[in-house]
Amino acid sequence: MQTTIRIGIADMNYCDAPNLITTLGLGSCVGVVLYDSAIKKCGMVHIMLPDSTIIQNNSNVAKFADTGIQALYDGFINRGASKARIQAKIAGGAQMFAFGSSNSMMRVGENNIRAVKEKLQQLRIPLVAEDTGLNHGRTIVFDPETSLLKVKIVGMNEKVI
Repeated sequence: MQTTIRIGIADMNYCDAPNLITTLGLGSCVGVVLYDSAIKKCGMVHIMLPDSTIIQNNSNVAKFADTGIQALYDGFINRGASKARIQAKIAGGAQMFAFGSSNSMMRVGENNIRAVKEKLQQLRIPLVAEDTGLNHGRTIVFDPETSLLKVKIVGMNEKVI
């Protein structure tokens, strides 16, 4: 029987086929999926902010791109994934509100996308597909059996990447 594992905001978890993993409500947040298609396993983290060094005394590593992706990666390796086979797919990072300022602090989605890509590059994880930016929220569902990421957007057709 197939189960769908749900992860919340600033949360992460792992999944083995035939189960699915999902996160809801990706606005400026970015959902990051690491997967190893040979063993049909994956992990997902729901990133809220780009950089853990901007907040003191925060014990939730999943909240930030730099610490969340690292923790997801380390846990995934411990669960049998091969460093050479791990790939990534990402979605989210929208600009949900229009601000008249060009202040980069107000562009949380854009900053999250940049930080996620930098961390993936640092870990030498290929980014295979993405559905990022624009101005709409997303819900994502990943299937480790097929390595497909469904991206659901209210009022729009579902995408599969």
